[in-house]
Amino acid sequence: MKRTSHQILNRDSRETFPIDSQTVDLILTSPPYPMIEMWDELFFGFSNEIRENLLSHPSLSFEKMHLELDKVWKESFRVLKEGGFFIVNIGDATRKTDSGFQIFMNHARVIQSCNSIGFQSLPGILWRKQTNSPNKFMGSGMLPAGAYVTLEHEHILIFRKGNKRRFTSKPEKLARAQSAFFWEERNLWFSDLWDFKGKKQGLDSLAGRERSAAYPLELANRIVQMYSLKGDLVLDPFLGTGTTTLASIGNCRNSIGFDLDSNLLQNPFQNLATLPEELNRITEKRKTNHELFVKSRLEEGKPFLHFNQNLQTPVVTNQEKFLTLDRITRIEKNAEDKILVDYSPLFQAVAPPQLEPAPAVQP
Repeated sequence: MKRTSHQILNRDSRETFPIDSQTVDLILTSPPYPMIEMWDELFFGFSNEIRENLLSHPSLSFEKMHLELDKVWKESFRVLKEGGFFIVNIGDATRKTDSGFQIFMNHARVIQSCNSIGFQSLPGILWRKQTNSPNKFMGSGMLPAGAYVTLEHEHILIFRKGNKRRFTSKPEKLARAQSAFFWEERNLWFSDLWDFKGKKQGLDSLAGRERSAAYPLELANRIVQMYSLKGDLVLDPFLGTGTTTLASIGNCRNSIGFDLDSNLLQNPFQNLATLPEELNRITEKRKTNHELFVKSRLEEGKPFLHFNQNLQTPVVTNQEKFLTLDRITRIEKNAEDKILVDYSPLFQAVAPPQLEPAPAVQP
């Protein structure tokens, strides 16, 4: 039986993380976005200079805001293992100040900081964040030479600490093989443009804060599966509504999350009893989607050369043969307030997998 552990802490991420160095496999987070009005009060609490210079010297306030985030990026580098991934979802900001309307390039400033700390930049993803807002136009509307492009995308910045992660022991190789994704998922996920709806940044007013930098569970699910293995440790230093924790629970990873707002942290985990059904449904949908893919491919006359015994399904590549899907069987909080999750296979393997050399899949 597999078990994962999840810890949620109410703390300021700018302070030293209560985590040993080089113990985290993946960091996925979305910080407060500098120069976005709904985050002003948070940043004002960090520095009076930010408040005093926001309209008159916006570039100075912009830099001061990012200096606060830099503290978190430095700690993230410390706790991340060599070969581990650091993923930041962030949007740029448009704002009118005393010097006029302009864009503040948050993603560029984060890249600059992380590279200086020691992270290696990897190809990133543009998340086209569909919205239903009727206020599509900024500036002069239908008149030329005065209208502004509307920002409808955010950046998913991908960094790595050091060189590629190495898998040398048999347990590591087995965990990697069981954490594989389907060929058709790989083709969809490893694109530099993602197009699905964002999560509305509005929460119940009783939550203590009326918004969060929340991304949808679909985004977190993809990142967690793409850049970590079952049993790995995932960290989110700006946990917010807990999306990274939910993705970690649903995908058999361990997790730690921090947030400054204690009320915000409570919301998604008030009723643990409902989580297994909701998260298992997502896992089952992966299997259903693959079955539909198999049906479509066979109808097109395209063969399958490999078979996954665990899931009793044809697969396109040798690397998918040992892929496993796990369903949550139990979830509870222990005396230390950690969330413990037990799993069983969605489908029972016919026989223990014998790992074979797996050729690389060409793009």
